[in-house]
Amino acid sequence: MEENNKEIAVLAGGCFWCTEAVFQRLEGVFNVLPGYTGGDIKNPAYREITTGKTGHAESIKITYDSKIITYTELLEVFFATHDPTTLNQQGADRGTHYRSAIFYDNETQKQVAEEMIAQLTNEKVFSDPIVTEVVKLDAFYNAEEYHKDYYNQNSSQGYCQFVINPKLKKLNTTFKNKLKKEK
Repeated sequence: MEENNKEIAVLAGGCFWCTEAVFQRLEGVFNVLPGYTGGDIKNPAYREITTGKTGHAESIKITYDSKIITYTELLEVFFATHDPTTLNQQGADRGTHYRSAIFYDNETQKQVAEEMIAQLTNEKVFSDPIVTEVVKLDAFYNAEEYHKDYYNQNSSQGYCQFVINPKLKKLNTTFKNKLKKEK
């Protein structure tokens, strides 16, 4: 992958362990960092985020090669691997920190996100309205070290088995042609 095609995307689709595991597997993705964005305090900690009082969302910062995978393709995976119709919730995970959001870095990303939401709405892909926020990216704070690469380090844990594995199965089926090649 060429370093000069590096771009970033910041997405929140519920628990960042889930979204990190999904996007790590895509061809063209250099790095995925779990973290916090969209809130009111600087350098928040996980214990503060989970109170719902900081305004932050569990999110991921994806660094990717735009010549291999486009922002649109990242959003297609995003919308297919979480429920964008549940406000402040993904499955049993509840709270504002689990909200669905796209944090755009520039006007092009904002336009692409808004157009995709409009298209999914017009095509009635989801039976309920999409509640995904499209918000200007402010600060992104990296999560604590123990959150990084969580699924790959803890895949036998119950949460990983029951919540993340079904998302990865869907990814492997629906986006097979976008996955990294096994070495």
